[in-house]
Amino acid sequence: MFTFKRVLCVRGIIVPQSTSLPVSHFSAYHCLRSSKRRSPYSSVDTERYSSLVKSVMSTRVSSQTPETLQAEDDQMYGPVVKAQTPTIAKTRVPKVLHPFLDCQEPIETEEPESGPPARILLNRGQGRSLVPSVTRILQQTLSPDQIFYLERWRKKMIAELGEEGFKEYSQNLFRQGKLFHSALEDVLTSHATWKDRSPSEYPPEVQGYMQSVSDILEDIRAVRAIESTVQHETLNYLGVVDCVARYRGVLCVIDWKTSDKPKPFLSNTYDNPLQVAAYAGALNSDANYKYQVENGLIVVAYKDGSPAHAHQLNSELMLEYWKTWLLRLEEFTEQRSSAEKR
Repeated sequence: MFTFKRVLCVRGIIVPQSTSLPVSHFSAYHCLRSSKRRSPYSSVDTERYSSLVKSVMSTRVSSQTPETLQAEDDQMYGPVVKAQTPTIAKTRVPKVLHPFLDCQEPIETEEPESGPPARILLNRGQGRSLVPSVTRILQQTLSPDQIFYLERWRKKMIAELGEEGFKEYSQNLFRQGKLFHSALEDVLTSHATWKDRSPSEYPPEVQGYMQSVSDILEDIRAVRAIESTVQHETLNYLGVVDCVARYRGVLCVIDWKTSDKPKPFLSNTYDNPLQVAAYAGALNSDANYKYQVENGLIVVAYKDGSPAHAHQLNSELMLEYWKTWLLRLEEFTEQRSSAEKR
């Protein structure tokens, strides 16, 4: 039994007193106030992890060397393959950067007086028999990937249509293209607007194409040239430009294309931007044309009459494609020189 002293104050005098409390009462009272906490590690099986603890706490130095550890890793995971440092492809530039524009000719900012569009026919008999065309240069300088996909498409079409069927298909495409360009020429050279005409006025083969480009034709004004030959005297190549006119107020070299598949992006047109840049560069250096063209337009028409896609090439894009065209032209010239030496 424990004895506690209690202090009483009687009339200002402190009188200590004793109070007895059984031990059992004290123990019960203490247990109620504070229970013993259980260790969270009391349930851990120390014997099970004794070997792990010993290996971690051991101060012994391993007998393995970096060489043996590397050999062990190679056996378990295979040899380490180091990644190669990526090589940055160098941007090719033409050996000679011929100017895209002729600084002696003015760049028109306003529409000139109306007059008949130029139409200079291609005459191969006037010393032009040896001058390569833009189409020929592009065809003979295709990349290996372009050649692969083109040949793959040709084989697929032959497998579906047969040799004769594929030949007929190609001829029909060429015929439709000519009819389409003739219909466009009829619209662009007449005084009547497209609203005054109906697609039914044209051959059935091109009615869908004409409907496809109907909205674009409404935005074309001041036609300067149609199906007209352009030649670059310095670089010695020529071509026949489809149209030179103002599209939404901007003077452009316009190239009309037909397609069975949608081509909503400029990248879908493959080498067509190079063709347009080559035509513009030739026109700018040709003395037959007293103006300069900085912009281009590629119009892709669809046979089902769905709205055509118009891809505009501003002056900055035209300069970039002009540089690429110069590279293709250099490649063609080198091929030609090598063939002549054989």
